[in-house]
Amino acid sequence: MIDMELGVVQERFADLVWANEPVASGELVKICEKELEWKKSTTYTVLRKLCEKGLFQNEDGIVTSLISKEEFYSAKSKQIVEDSYSGSLPAFVAAFISNKKLTAKEADEIQKMIDEFKKN
Repeated sequence: MIDMELGVVQERFADLVWANEPVASGELVKICEKELEWKKSTTYTVLRKLCEKGLFQNEDGIVTSLISKEEFYSAKSKQIVEDSYSGSLPAFVAAFISNKKLTAKEADEIQKMIDEFKKN
């Protein structure tokens, strides 16, 4: 089971890995130095933690993901619905849109998703 709990900094780092994978760990250090202003030790510490969480692997100095960005955020969304709304997708959607007015385009897109789901 992958630990979906990431801090903001860990998510930024994960996004960099996903955007650049497969990436040599030395190159990842350079990317993090440029993008996050991190030192080498910080990059390796965060990488180790995310490898322990089951998101990435560092084999022979090459960093790759064990789960895609899309899979991660999908699972994280499901976990939020489960934890915060007792698994009720309608309750989640109601809470999400309660303070935001949907545009006609957004409503149409949501309706298309619902219609597609009903077909399958």
